[in-house]
Amino acid sequence: METVEESANKVEEEVGRVVEQARDLQESGASLISRLSNEEQSLRQKANSLESSIRRLRSLINSLLSQKLLDPRLADKLEEDLQRARCIITDGDAAAFLPAKAQGRFLRMFLGPINVRASRKDVQLKVKEEYNSYRDRTAFLFLLFPLTLLILRSWIWEGCLPAFPVQLYEAWLLFLYTGLALRENILQANGSDIRPWWIYHHYCAMVMALVSLTWEIKGQPNCAQKQRGVELFLQWAMMQGVAMLLQNRYQRQRLYTRIALGKANRMDVVWGETAGVDGQLWVLCPILFLMQGFEAYVGLQLLKTAVVGVVSEWQIIFCGIVLILMAVGNFINTVQTLMVKSRFKAKMKRTKSKQELD
Repeated sequence: METVEESANKVEEEVGRVVEQARDLQESGASLISRLSNEEQSLRQKANSLESSIRRLRSLINSLLSQKLLDPRLADKLEEDLQRARCIITDGDAAAFLPAKAQGRFLRMFLGPINVRASRKDVQLKVKEEYNSYRDRTAFLFLLFPLTLLILRSWIWEGCLPAFPVQLYEAWLLFLYTGLALRENILQANGSDIRPWWIYHHYCAMVMALVSLTWEIKGQPNCAQKQRGVELFLQWAMMQGVAMLLQNRYQRQRLYTRIALGKANRMDVVWGETAGVDGQLWVLCPILFLMQGFEAYVGLQLLKTAVVGVVSEWQIIFCGIVLILMAVGNFINTVQTLMVKSRFKAKMKRTKSKQELD
């Protein structure tokens, strides 16, 4: 049998081996991290250099075009090649070595100084897919929630909406727009091309939903007159739900085509209620313009309600002004999008006709 001293020596030797292995592991890990850090720094420098080269070449092409020293067809081809090279970088694992976009105040306000940029492309794409799934779910609710309230108002509540269901809907709108704004800021930090107005639009909608929660829902007498603004807003929300469903379906198909052609990167998303899609513009644009006009009309009706004195609370005036501003902003962005599409289509036609002449 082993003596107490022999057992102690054996345990001491094993503990010593474990401590030595821990030191070796720490040294190996530190050496690996140092080597990877050096290699990562080298790749970051290469990525920055390549980005600078792409910007410089684009500027050079534009300069030569303006001086008529470069054939427009060749310039178009070179521009497409540069865009393809840019998509190769941003869509692949090399995107992790590109300079990270600065996180806005909105993210810092909600999450603090946390880096939300994913280092792996598959994680970034999961974030994008979750955003698309969130838009799909909320589009149906955007249509069903106000539709349910209006049906219950006519069938059960005798033409007068109770305060609680309306405030519950407004609380859901606040949750919805906050979730969209957070997701879009995270997507933007991960390289997605989202128009700034689309995010600002959700900021305005968040503020409006927050203010509307303090809006006292008036009842009898003259309930129909007092709740006219609420009724119009619910009708507009239904139209927006229809537009969101159409865009989520058609725009995403078009976006996948552009990604396959190398004209967009995989982190790009559809732009919401300010853009249309070639091939579906005849369907979407009338709905978009009608919805924007109706949005402005609802805002004017709220202001009219406050001015006439039917319901003169400051929340109504504020929400009316915000609705009008959002309608104007959406209209301007829709027109800008159509102009960009028109210029691109004309450019493609010119290129095609020149190729046929050759």
